[in-house]
Amino acid sequence: MPPAAGKIVELPLSRLVIPDNYNYIAVFLTLRCNLSCSYCINRFGDFSSDQRLLSGDEWQRGLNRIISRPDLPVTLQGGEPTLHPGFFEIVNGLRPELAVDLLTNLELDPARFRAEIAPERFRREVPYASIRVSYHPEVMEIKSLAAKVLALLEAGYSIGVWGVRYPGREQEVVEAQQYCRSLGIDFRTKEFLGEYDGVMYGTYSYPGACSRKLQTTVECRTSELIIGPDGGIYRCHSDLYAGRGALANILDPELAISTDFRRCDNFGFCNPCDVKLKTDRFQSFGHTSVEIRFDPENSAF
Repeated sequence: MPPAAGKIVELPLSRLVIPDNYNYIAVFLTLRCNLSCSYCINRFGDFSSDQRLLSGDEWQRGLNRIISRPDLPVTLQGGEPTLHPGFFEIVNGLRPELAVDLLTNLELDPARFRAEIAPERFRREVPYASIRVSYHPEVMEIKSLAAKVLALLEAGYSIGVWGVRYPGREQEVVEAQQYCRSLGIDFRTKEFLGEYDGVMYGTYSYPGACSRKLQTTVECRTSELIIGPDGGIYRCHSDLYAGRGALANILDPELAISTDFRRCDNFGFCNPCDVKLKTDRFQSFGHTSVEIRFDPENSAF
């Protein structure tokens, strides 16, 4: 029998197999945040947080089609992912065998978190925490944050803290690290990415990629699946934050992930996350999220 007039028919979604060379699955449930850090990497360049949010049901439908590996989790992030109105619904609606990590500022009630989500949902056998809490000395008090982390740690969650070594606040981060470690909390640091007082900080694989001076056409391919709040799949963080057009959508029925190079007209306006020289998911240093060709052959130019 045909569907009633005006009724929306959801087509079955094919399995979404993650290519072997992919290193990260980034799921931005929302770009909204309840903090306002001056050095936020999301706001390095053009930024647009005005995107439609997928509903909890839509996120479950889209993410549950992903076929990944135990060492390649779906990482929920933002913005602040817990601000999504369906956050707990999304987490608890994912297939148990789908590994899940969480990046959060933990500006929430730990008691509710414990009541809504079992510790097993965020636990894997890896050398770093599945729940990675960001510490921001501009807007946070470390003792309050540590108390929340400790409550979840003692309840069996895999959780740790990361602090950015922001210029002028390095000592605060070091002291916060010492305090947390005295309580048995894993606290790690990350280098600051971006510009401060006219100086560009960070270690990058492609000089000039983040200079925001000269815009050049290149070919680029990613090793990350980046999914925006509207379900859009983006070439890179720069496209996501700037609101440039998505390549596809996680709800497209016949979606397949490409490992091909794609034309990009925005080199020079990259986001540091994409071109930073960093550790991969196995904690081996020397990885960069994208590969860039400056003189491509047989291109689609």
